[in-house]
Amino acid sequence: MKGIFTHHKDTQVKDLGGGSSRRILAYNDSLMSVEVNFESGSEGALHTHHHTQCSYVLSGKFIYTVEGEDVELNPGDSVVVPSNAVHGTKCLEAGTLLDIFTPMREDFI
Repeated sequence: MKGIFTHHKDTQVKDLGGGSSRRILAYNDSLMSVEVNFESGSEGALHTHHHTQCSYVLSGKFIYTVEGEDVELNPGDSVVVPSNAVHGTKCLEAGTLLDIFTPMREDFI
């Protein structure tokens, strides 16, 4: 099977409101990578979904909450969010998260 390639210049940014935006990168039925940009002070509200998620901090500073536990994450830090766990984030310094989901987020397409 050949790889599925995605060039950043060919992707579109979706404004999520409140100072954040999302760019869907590569995906197939079982896996999806998403770039999420945050302005300082913006938030990813607490929520749940059945997908397992891994978030990697590319830049900026975040307070990431998983099941009531708040942890500061900086560039190079990451977190795995189990399926159906309540989670969210607050951006302390403008930055970007790389979110990986399994299975892929059909609701994002």
